Amino acid sequence: MANYAASPSISFCSSSIFLASSHQNPSTLVSTFKSISHRPLKKTLPQFHTQTPPIRSELATLPILSFDGSKIGETTLNLKSAPPETSRAVVHRGIITDLQNKRRGTASTLTRGEVRGGGIKPYPQKKTGRARRGSQRTPLRPGGGVVFGPKPRDWSIKINRKEKRLAISTALSSAAVNSIVVEEFGEKFERPRTKEFIALMRRWGIDPSEKSMFLMTEVSDNVILSSRNIGTLKMLTPRTLNLFDILNSDKLVFTKAAVDYLNEIYGDDYNGEIEDEEEEFEEDVQGGEEETGEI
Repeated sequence: MANYAASPSISFCSSSIFLASSHQNPSTLVSTFKSISHRPLKKTLPQFHTQTPPIRSELATLPILSFDGSKIGETTLNLKSAPPETSRAVVHRGIITDLQNKRRGTASTLTRGEVRGGGIKPYPQKKTGRARRGSQRTPLRPGGGVVFGPKPRDWSIKINRKEKRLAISTALSSAAVNSIVVEEFGEKFERPRTKEFIALMRRWGIDPSEKSMFLMTEVSDNVILSSRNIGTLKMLTPRTLNLFDILNSDKLVFTKAAVDYLNEIYGDDYNGEIEDEEEEFEEDVQGGEEETGEI
């Protein structure tokens, strides 16, 4: 822990003010130090800014495209966003938390004490001309133990609920430049056709070779079957919306219902009722699995 006021012998003698000239007489340095040491020292504590920057709201206007690619209107995306000086840190913490919480942490290796065998000394200690060895399961031999290998551990990181929501809304706000809104097209696909879905993406100005994310409140079976063979496309719903897919996409496509959902959940007027209902639903599902024994 750093001290705010160091001792005079350290702070003054190590300062570049006194060591500016290498040809200066050492007695002059001592006299200068003595003359300054009689002066009262003022403790200067660092100034901490206790006032946190306010969370702002980002308003973006997005075009609405029809099924044939023509513009039929505009809509607004009004989401909460972290201040510019803290936005990168908030999003970074959110994505690191998501990635680490996905780790199972089941990697495990055996040390030399856990490997089977190796209890007998391979050869005598002396009179062989070889290096002494007490076990065949030493880490220096093939089939031996592992030095400092991985063991099962918990990689999960806790993040506050509001911080995670702010990270998602900040990422969506920053990606509004590369976002478009389309009309509902689930009923347009009477049967699964990947070729027609790629043609639809081109009409909307989306390159199939670029990474894209579609956010829809309801996804029909034909849309799922038509888009699942496109490796660069992610079809998400409000339940599967995550920070990694938002940051990993070059284009974001929302339906009008998805925009209304984002404005309601990640906007300024959010009151937390919908999230509480989702948590109650998850608790009911877990309780039902425990009663039936399916965990």
